[in-house]
Amino acid sequence: MKICFNDMLYSFSYALDCVEHELVGVTTYHSKRIAYLSIQLGKYFDLTVEEQLDLAACAALHDNALTEYIEDEYGKGNASKESKKELIIGKHCLLGERNIKKLPFFKDVKGAILFHHECADGSGPFMKKTSETPLYARIIHLADQVDAMFDLSVVTDEKLQKIVSFLKQEEDKLFDRDSVNAFLQNVTPQTLIKMENGQIENVLFEELPYMERDYTPEELIHFSSLYANIVDYKSEFTKEHSLGIAKKCLTMAKYYGYDEEKQAKLYFAGAVHDIGKLVVEHDILEKPDKLTEDEYEHIKTHAYYTYQMLHKIKGLEEITRWASCHHEKLNGKGYPFGKTKDQLGKEERLMACLDIYQALSEERPYKKGMSHERSIQILQKMVNRKELDGNIVNDINLVFQSEKS
Repeated sequence: MKICFNDMLYSFSYALDCVEHELVGVTTYHSKRIAYLSIQLGKYFDLTVEEQLDLAACAALHDNALTEYIEDEYGKGNASKESKKELIIGKHCLLGERNIKKLPFFKDVKGAILFHHECADGSGPFMKKTSETPLYARIIHLADQVDAMFDLSVVTDEKLQKIVSFLKQEEDKLFDRDSVNAFLQNVTPQTLIKMENGQIENVLFEELPYMERDYTPEELIHFSSLYANIVDYKSEFTKEHSLGIAKKCLTMAKYYGYDEEKQAKLYFAGAVHDIGKLVVEHDILEKPDKLTEDEYEHIKTHAYYTYQMLHKIKGLEEITRWASCHHEKLNGKGYPFGKTKDQLGKEERLMACLDIYQALSEERPYKKGMSHERSIQILQKMVNRKELDGNIVNDINLVFQSEKS
């Protein structure tokens, strides 16, 4: 299946930025700035186009496991932002390296994420010196540290002078000499100004050539699982919800006899269906009490934001439609588009049924999961109200009743 590599990468980095900003306070577009700055440094080393694409991908994904580690080890609200930053060094590098192992890079990127916090003098979490640290990791380390310390969302001449002074001071300590020279020679005031908020997305698109890549069904599943991890770790209440739906989508796709590519596409749709929740305010998403009308309306916007975050990815048109319509109803009373039965295909109808079934049957901190029988009873009532597809509800009952017995 052909998908635009650039589009997929930038969508993922935006998803990561949303959560990272909320949990540890980095500024918006952090991942994109690291990717853009890394490309500029990479030019100093005469990287090929494919190498630049790999470097940009690793840079954008450098903190892909950040939220996973914070949630698993410490939980939300149990530590200050400052202490969380200290806790994640090293461990999130290990998890992040693990997460990207099965992604389709052009060349070997081993160690690029694992060692992106290593210092030139060997004082990093794994005590690797410059000679032991891959080039991509050294480049990402410098770009990451500069943005974290100086906030490149706003750039002034005074800030640039401070950055240059800092890099010279930390040469052969925090940063290797070649990477410092790459910054000094390739990064100008104009380069930094381009990274200011509101512009970085456009300049990053312009910097790298447009490239579509063939993804195997297995690669699609691995990439979408990364999305699901970011979404689910946003909320303790819905942890593993997206992956739960993705797995059920895959089970139903096999039941319907779909080929491997369509199975993977449905898995992908399930994994990303709630990606729009990354834009929803955390306090509302985590609220255990009944929502006010305004709060409920705010949460409902997540389905539209799912569409917004996915529809720009060329090659993902079907997946975007299936994922963003998971709250639509056959009677036209769903959201975000108010589509009717004539406008909803079997895949969208399946997503809607599975989303409700998963929400009812899964255990959450504030409730126990319902039995399969009780969940199906509720779905059947929605069928009677002309909201859900009765044939699909019957299929779900048939396929999952043995698992829940």
